[in-house]
Amino acid sequence: MLPRRRRAGSAAPAARAAPPDPRFPHVALYLAERRMGRSRRAFLAHLARSKGFRVLDACSSEVTHVVMEHTSAEEAGRWWQRQAAAPAPGCHGPALLDISWFTESMAAGQPVPVESRHRLEVVTPGEEPSKSVWLLPYACQRPTPLTHHNTCLSDALELLAEAAGFDGSEGRSLSFSRAASVLKALPGPLTDPSQLQALPHFGEHSQRIIQELLEEGVCEEVEKVRRSERYQAMKLFTGIFGVGVRIADQWFRDGLRTLEDLREQPQRLSQQQEVGLEHFRDLSTPVQWPDVEALQQLVVAAVDRALPGASVTLTGGFRRGKRQGHDVDFLITHPQEGREAGLLPTVLQHLKEQGLLLYHQYHRRHKAAARPQHSHIMDAFERSFCIFCLPLPPGTAGEDPLQPGPAWKAVRVDLVVAPDSEFPFALLGWTGSKHFERELRRFSRKERGLWLNSHGLWDPQQKRCFHATSEEDIFRQLDLDYLPPEQRNA
Repeated sequence: MLPRRRRAGSAAPAARAAPPDPRFPHVALYLAERRMGRSRRAFLAHLARSKGFRVLDACSSEVTHVVMEHTSAEEAGRWWQRQAAAPAPGCHGPALLDISWFTESMAAGQPVPVESRHRLEVVTPGEEPSKSVWLLPYACQRPTPLTHHNTCLSDALELLAEAAGFDGSEGRSLSFSRAASVLKALPGPLTDPSQLQALPHFGEHSQRIIQELLEEGVCEEVEKVRRSERYQAMKLFTGIFGVGVRIADQWFRDGLRTLEDLREQPQRLSQQQEVGLEHFRDLSTPVQWPDVEALQQLVVAAVDRALPGASVTLTGGFRRGKRQGHDVDFLITHPQEGREAGLLPTVLQHLKEQGLLLYHQYHRRHKAAARPQHSHIMDAFERSFCIFCLPLPPGTAGEDPLQPGPAWKAVRVDLVVAPDSEFPFALLGWTGSKHFERELRRFSRKERGLWLNSHGLWDPQQKRCFHATSEEDIFRQLDLDYLPPEQRNA
């Protein structure tokens, strides 16, 4: 049956798009997918056809009405000019309409007259674009700055997301994370519960949390979770280098609650966890920007010594504009494809010779897994998860001159090596945020039918990879507006 379905799907679109006897033959709709999304477009097309409208699957000269969503007139005009069906200058094109005309027509069961309010609003020079961009359903469609107007509200939802993750409830965790992400992208503060009705990803539970915070200033459910013994223990344990949710949960079930409990049972710890516990104080102290600059100098020197011409790029939260964080990520490549292979052990050896490594966990590149069609795999790069021994500037080792502290501190550093052909995808994937990357892959799969990971972008229908020389190329292939790193703090 599968071959028959595929042949039917590849048959002439017009035959499928137009019912044998449309009720309104003079109207030919085209639903632009760009910001509407594939799944929503399919639903709306089915709805329109069920009411006797003619919906074309391809943009052609037959189109009389183009319906777009979350799009300004300026954007719509540029989009139409890029279409092969765009008329020559002086000829009339179709009406470029907001989704409101479509909604009213569906309610009336017939095409309603096009009025000025249905036409896309013209954005005059200097005027801020339509705020509807903040209401788009995917985090990768919404600019999200590092600082925003709803920190207290988003923090509460993120705490509940984290607690749900600790309990193994991935669905609840994602629901809270998506709602929090929407709040971070809003251009102003949320002040009234009624504003939640227009926002995507706000279910009844999230709405109730925000309403209580707005009305009472505190949410009892959030505070109960924050005070709970389980949340505090899980938060503490997962903050140890090398400890994930599964291990932390087992320790909690076994009655462990504190770092002292762990120190009394060293047989429970792997080598990585032993080092993480030993340097817990340093590793739980935020890394500051001067530390990042010092670390980059050390890594660049080691890489240049191992392979002249190789480049080192700062990624992660610091690339998104953060001034402090809990680890530092560097992406290494070389303009000559293949020269970077096997580079990392030499780099690590140079760092060890200088006494700069307290611990490192090296992973070879797994070529079989490094294919874009394996989209469930974030990456399979050659990489090393390290703890650096970062020398401190003179005079900063200890506050008490009679009891000076060590002249160094432990800092978490990840070193990742990518070939030049995969560098743009690796840079995008390792820049984050985690939620932004998850949403970007979800958008690629659900709305574009493409598989994205940190190695490439794969078209399963045409069985080919897209070439990209920059992050902008990747956004362009996905037909997404480019968001610079500082706008990806979802």
